[in-house]
Amino acid sequence: MIIAIACDHRGFLVKQNIVAQIRDQGHTCTDFGTDSAKPCDYPDFGLPACQAVSQGQAERAILLDGSGIGMSIIANKLPRIRAAVCHDELTAQISRQHNDANVLCLAADYLGAELIRRIINVWLATGFESGRHTRRLEKINDFERKLFPGLAGDPILRDQA
Repeated sequence: MIIAIACDHRGFLVKQNIVAQIRDQGHTCTDFGTDSAKPCDYPDFGLPACQAVSQGQAERAILLDGSGIGMSIIANKLPRIRAAVCHDELTAQISRQHNDANVLCLAADYLGAELIRRIINVWLATGFESGRHTRRLEKINDFERKLFPGLAGDPILRDQA
């Protein structure tokens, strides 16, 4: 799987461990920055990572900032993005099973390295349940097609388990 990753300065140190974790699991990691702990603006890095997912160049993305909230806001502005802020393994699991989340947003300031590792493991291993959840995602897709005429393809079923 190709996974885009991006962070602001708050997530820079955490990102280094995540890149190694993703690669150790056999995935390809495309790093959209930032490349230092120097203060920066999260949209500058999160938006290009999410564009890669939205345009099919990456299957999923992991975004980090201080709280995870800013990254989730900018991520969900793009078509085909279903970003979720996850704080534990259960929210990671549900975000995939019920919402087919393709972007994971993490709070670098509030989650420890071990918890982040476990959240990512669950999020990467969990598939979309489909069933009743598919109907809900189809409604979101229909709305996106109205907002973005010419949006091609049907991304919701490509990542089912």
